[in-house]
Amino acid sequence: MSEDLKTLDDLKSAVTPVAEEAPAREPVRDALGRAYATGKRKDAIARVWIKPGSGKVTVNGKEMAAYFARPVLQMILRQPFQIAGVVDQFDVMATVVGGGLSGQAGAVKHGISKALQLYDPSLRGALKAAGFLTRDSRVVERKKYGKAKARRSFQFSKR
Repeated sequence: MSEDLKTLDDLKSAVTPVAEEAPAREPVRDALGRAYATGKRKDAIARVWIKPGSGKVTVNGKEMAAYFARPVLQMILRQPFQIAGVVDQFDVMATVVGGGLSGQAGAVKHGISKALQLYDPSLRGALKAAGFLTRDSRVVERKKYGKAKARRSFQFSKR
């Protein structure tokens, strides 16, 4: 610095702010007014579309209660709406492939959460705080050669 700064006010006036506020997120919707997102969990992949409606959830062409018969799986699908406070305000259409029912329910939940925050960016804070926007990266460990399973050895026999 060429001149000496004697007070804090001199320093404040000499420094120019570098960082600006991040621009507000814009809603991402297609021509039909839907938001699309892909959700993943274990080996399951869900393609999810949401649009304003009465709360109807369709998975692979079936009603949610018919596709996910267990109440726990249905509760998993309703969690993002409850956290965001938009219960029965959106219709969901999802296609899911791979994995089992539990992984598929987790994939649809992840997809719904991502689609909700794309449709209405103001819901992002609540969904992120609940951890619904983070992909659960845990997958089944592969089987290794010389082992019965991923880590389990064959039974040992001395003779």
